[in-house]
Amino acid sequence: MDWGIKNRLSRLIQPDGRCFFLPIDHGYFQGPTSCLEKPGETIKPLLPFADALFVTRGVLRSCVGAVGSKPIILRVSGGTSMVGKDLADEGLTTSMEEIIRLNASAVGISIFIGSDYERQTLLNLSKLVNECENYGIPVMAVTAVGKEMEKREARYLALCCRIAAELGARVVKTYWCEKDFEKVVKGCPVPVVMAGGPKCKTELEVLEFVHDGLEKGAIGINLGRNVWQSPHPVAMAQALHAVIHKKATVKKAHALFKEIENKK
Repeated sequence: MDWGIKNRLSRLIQPDGRCFFLPIDHGYFQGPTSCLEKPGETIKPLLPFADALFVTRGVLRSCVGAVGSKPIILRVSGGTSMVGKDLADEGLTTSMEEIIRLNASAVGISIFIGSDYERQTLLNLSKLVNECENYGIPVMAVTAVGKEMEKREARYLALCCRIAAELGARVVKTYWCEKDFEKVVKGCPVPVVMAGGPKCKTELEVLEFVHDGLEKGAIGINLGRNVWQSPHPVAMAQALHAVIHKKATVKKAHALFKEIENKK
């Protein structure tokens, strides 16, 4: 691994081999998402517990302080919206010059395997890897499924993750699944981080799936809505940090959540 890529990955993946990425890129296709209308205010109390931010260039420049910032994973794909025909019809949105100018530690791009735009998004990934490798910038592939959440099963996710790794992604973000998630991770030769997907009903549910995924080989999370849409986002962030970096059990993490919640 080249020095530049190794150095940038070390900013994102902590010495314990784990990571907590906080995505706030939802507005690139959802607009002013609930609880993320003012991203800078939303993330301010959460930053101490996150290892990196996953964000678009526009929100980065306008809402994230440049001095003392967390490492940045820059969202560089888009071109569709919730009201459009197909969320999978994405293209590259950000130039290599802009990625370097913004000092990104990594970039993130969605791929939509099984959709009408499978080939297009996989070639987007390949092109991005070709360019970023020249500058030592790691690419995180996001195995997106658009509105078809029923695709979140191990056989499909394993296919997506392996293809993303084969095309050169250095990290793959994918969904946790209740059955055979370890097969998804074992079939992917690069680190896997878990997405949150739709907001869970309870904080306990979030802690349970994150703990299970880590036990089955994921190195961390890229969770947004289940953190900043929680009624108690700081408590949620601290509890997740404990599971990820302190190897807390679900019981201990949930007790920590309740303790912090009750102090408010």
